[in-house]
Amino acid sequence: MRKLTGWIIVASLGTIGCSGYTGSPGVVVYEGARLIIGDDTPPIEDGVFVVQDGRFVAVGPRSAVTLPAGALVVNLVGKTVMPAMINVHAHVGYEGYTSWGPENQTAENILDHMERASFYGTAATVSVGTSPTELSLQFQRDQRAGHFPPASQYLFMPGMAPPNGGPDRVLREATNVIGVVNEVTTPDEARAAVQRMVAQQIEHVKVWVDDRGGSYPKLTPDVYEAIIDEAHQHGMIVYAHAIRLADQKAVVAAGVDVLVHMVQREPLDEEYLALLREKRPYWATVIGLSDTPNGVCALDPFFEQALPDSLIVAIRAQTERRGLAASCGPPSEARESQMAINFPQMLEAGVRTVLATDTGIHPGHTFGSGEHVELARWVQLGMTPAEAIVAATSRPAELMGLTDLGTLGAGKRAAFIVLDANPLDDIRNTRMISDVYLDGARFDRESLLRRWQEVSARTP
Repeated sequence: MRKLTGWIIVASLGTIGCSGYTGSPGVVVYEGARLIIGDDTPPIEDGVFVVQDGRFVAVGPRSAVTLPAGALVVNLVGKTVMPAMINVHAHVGYEGYTSWGPENQTAENILDHMERASFYGTAATVSVGTSPTELSLQFQRDQRAGHFPPASQYLFMPGMAPPNGGPDRVLREATNVIGVVNEVTTPDEARAAVQRMVAQQIEHVKVWVDDRGGSYPKLTPDVYEAIIDEAHQHGMIVYAHAIRLADQKAVVAAGVDVLVHMVQREPLDEEYLALLREKRPYWATVIGLSDTPNGVCALDPFFEQALPDSLIVAIRAQTERRGLAASCGPPSEARESQMAINFPQMLEAGVRTVLATDTGIHPGHTFGSGEHVELARWVQLGMTPAEAIVAATSRPAELMGLTDLGTLGAGKRAAFIVLDANPLDDIRNTRMISDVYLDGARFDRESLLRRWQEVSARTP
């Protein structure tokens, strides 16, 4: 088990340039920042919030918050504070940055991925459908018990597909080796698999309804309808991966809770839009992982700092797509044009957008940094920055039942990002990270940077 290297206690904040500290480190007052609450309320200018024992105890404008006597005071004038993000769709454990595959599915590598997410401002990360169940359950127990350095909260869900179906080619090769995907062919098998998950106190499940252009089998309607019905009987949430219009219509009509991906190459029709208006599913867009150059491909140092130099060179040289993973090749103009039409139509139909990235498949679109790509893509396609922040914070908290995350509010865990610029002016300002806090403690991003630099120096 690695020793704690990613955190320092809040009492040492005076060493990083914050001023005005007095009194005990047990209660900390942060004053002067613009506060983006994470819900639909307007930002608070010249805001103040108080943190004690890892939680917010008061949040509001300066005139409305009584400062506790003897508290440390942190001056955040000129800064913007927003809740830490929640990513509801990633694939944790396979990426090793010098290798990729099932051999990397270890507690140490999961922790590395959660630390990377924390570095970029993500408080909780959900691995969807491709993580080993027993390893994941044990990691969650150990993380709750404090056996790991604090990092992004790890969540996961099993996946269900027919034999030789499910994830894209890259992930499928890896998941086959360790038998991760629950393979079912009949409604009875599907119900039995859901019941096993219920017995393990698993609350979410993913189904794949995608034939990968005719090259895969996909779950039949009677099977995924049985999964949805059995899951709902036990209060479980069902995600459905579907990328074709007909498949999205079918799973939404069947009552799926979370729609994963968007229709990118077909126009939406009124029948589908009416169905979305009726059902209002959550929508895990997963559009940042596309062939539009961004991140490492766009020569942006924000994305490069977590990766070995040799890997950056290799990514930029890649022009062919790896499975469904992004390359640095040119974008598909036809797909971009159709997405520009479909995305606002989905929003107007009332779907509840949640932050989802598909990170963990390609090293250039990785944990934590991929979230910022998704935010920028949303705004590029018509969402406002304020809407994007809600979809990255309070709404995924609502979906995942994380009642103590997602907003800046009394009683919530003090998980927040301090920014040097206002993302409501430009959503790319979420990348202007000054500090990240989880449970009231400042995450030591500098230590992680040093670790990554050491890895880069010894990586051929």
